[in-house]
Amino acid sequence: MIRGKHKPDFTPHVDCGDFVIVVNASKIRVKGKREEQKEYFHYTGYPGGDRFRSFKDLVKSKPEEVIELAVKGMLPKNSLGRKMGKKLKVYAGPEHPHAAQEPTELKLSYSAE
Repeated sequence: MIRGKHKPDFTPHVDCGDFVIVVNASKIRVKGKREEQKEYFHYTGYPGGDRFRSFKDLVKSKPEEVIELAVKGMLPKNSLGRKMGKKLKVYAGPEHPHAAQEPTELKLSYSAE
């Protein structure tokens, strides 16, 4: 939805996608041992500046960031992808301040095990 692949006039080098609002990010679940084993890596740029955060800790402190990192990993790694990433709004709870834009709800089918 962010890239605009659902539209008939989709072009890979043009930002023709829509804004996306994700609510209830705190209710995210993963399968198997991923909750204990998944780590997010960040390098500060300094020697020895490797920073690791576990999925379990990140979901407790910033559940919105888990969704943002997952979606931004699927976008192009260039200026267009950074522009598209700004069109994603993620909220931990069910409330969001975008009611004035009249967003339409999109139901996704998935297997929750």
